[in-house]
Amino acid sequence: MSSDLLEALTALEKQKGISREVLIEAIETALVTAYRRNFNQAQNVRVDLNMDAGTMRVYSRKDVVMEEDIEDDHLQIALEEARKINPLYEIGDVVEEEVTPRDFGRIAAQTAKQVVTQRVREAERGMIYDEYVDRQDDIVNGVVERLDPRNIYVSLGKVEAVLPSNEQIPSESYRPHDRIKVYITKVERSSRGPQVFVSRTHPGLLRRLFEMEVPEIYDGIVEIKSIAREAGDRSKISVCAHNDDVDPVGSCVGARGNRVQTIVDELSGEKIDIVEWSENPEIFVANALSPAKVLDVLVNEEEKSTTVVVPDYQLSLAIGKRGQNARLAAKLTGWKIDIKSEADARELGIYPRTVTDVPEPADDGLEGDWYEDEDGTGDAQYDLYDEAETEESGEIDLYGERTADGATEPADED
Repeated sequence: MSSDLLEALTALEKQKGISREVLIEAIETALVTAYRRNFNQAQNVRVDLNMDAGTMRVYSRKDVVMEEDIEDDHLQIALEEARKINPLYEIGDVVEEEVTPRDFGRIAAQTAKQVVTQRVREAERGMIYDEYVDRQDDIVNGVVERLDPRNIYVSLGKVEAVLPSNEQIPSESYRPHDRIKVYITKVERSSRGPQVFVSRTHPGLLRRLFEMEVPEIYDGIVEIKSIAREAGDRSKISVCAHNDDVDPVGSCVGARGNRVQTIVDELSGEKIDIVEWSENPEIFVANALSPAKVLDVLVNEEEKSTTVVVPDYQLSLAIGKRGQNARLAAKLTGWKIDIKSEADARELGIYPRTVTDVPEPADDGLEGDWYEDEDGTGDAQYDLYDEAETEESGEIDLYGERTADGATEPADED
């Protein structure tokens, strides 16, 4: 063994962070295997590398036993023979004797090179794994490398990530060399190196895009409370502010809708409804059904379900195309939502509610309207969500959808 190997190991320790002691131990283990394969498979041996002296020696190891107990003379030695080597040996001791082959140096050099190469590869894979496991649940930029019927393979620089078909937005198509922004969902170790799995449909992608685009979210002033997403088509996101002077919805929409439009463009036109979160389920469910106007929300705490009353002409809008608006609202709020038209609700006797039907209003800054019953009985009734104002400054209607110029108008049903 030459000093060149010592210098190489020292350089690897500095450049790759691989301990020289770990490499030496690995080389010694590999040399034992090489010796058994090339010289004596049955022998129990130990290899000693002295890197400072540049020497390598192979020692056979035999257990000291009584002569009549010997079963394999490659592994055992009689006490009488052992004491010829050293009179202090006792039963149970191990006798070591140098058995270094004359031409073992060439084999040792080849083995050492193979081990070092393997350990360097393992170390590099380990560093790549550590880098990307720390970036799990984050967005990265990549380049499409190749495609097959099931997956898109994306180069992230040091590693190739897999974008499975079920994590792809159906309306999107890619070709090799296209740039793509993806969300890392999982990082695994494998015999071929780190396996990185990415997504374009994960709700976390939408969350991170808002964190990147909206400074108030990044700084913690505005918080994303929940996300419901049907990737490529429509999403809903609920937000709240930890500062009374900040409009959480307006912060996310941006001046003339520029912030949310940037995210919509990144997601190939996916529609995004931004609503204000409330700890009051009546308010939250009503907000979540935006852009539909809501007249009342009846809450069943035990079943975590709600019955929502909407104007007759708003029923299809509240439900949405193929039930999408109601489905996303239920996912966003975590409440079951049953939507009734005003006519059906009146027929069932659940709308409008009388004074005795209405719980004490929550102190959330949003109030309903008391009015006299139209039948002339004089009973006071409560319309929780009858009116919503739109401010010219760009404030969002509680039940409408923000447009780029700050106006509020109903969204299309689809």
